[in-house]
Amino acid sequence: MRRDSRITAFILIFERLFNSSPVDDEIWQQVKEKDKEFAQQIFDAYQNNAEKVADMLQKVLIGYSLDRVHKIDLALLYEAIAEIKFLNSPPAVVINEVLEIAKKYSTAESPKFINGVLSKIVNAKDGGHA
Repeated sequence: MRRDSRITAFILIFERLFNSSPVDDEIWQQVKEKDKEFAQQIFDAYQNNAEKVADMLQKVLIGYSLDRVHKIDLALLYEAIAEIKFLNSPPAVVINEVLEIAKKYSTAESPKFINGVLSKIVNAKDGGHA
């Protein structure tokens, strides 16, 4: 199931928010072989487009700055935006998966917030591109 790959990508992105000296090797050692390729694709899509992803997110966070977003939610949003915009995964599938991950790892309010933000990005007139 791709959810495990998405969780791995989320963890790697979350780790990047705090650590300038990544511990990727330790994280990758815990990932099942079948989940590694897709997780790497998502993470690479984020890494290679981090500034664009952040810009897309900032555009829809009216009255909010990125540093005010709960870090778990921020990592989940980054994961979803990178996958939707740069891997062309179906938005409905990605949003549903990220909301399920948020229910497990974040606050009770997070799924509603994440859903609203991702819907704005997916439905943006400019395609949500920075």
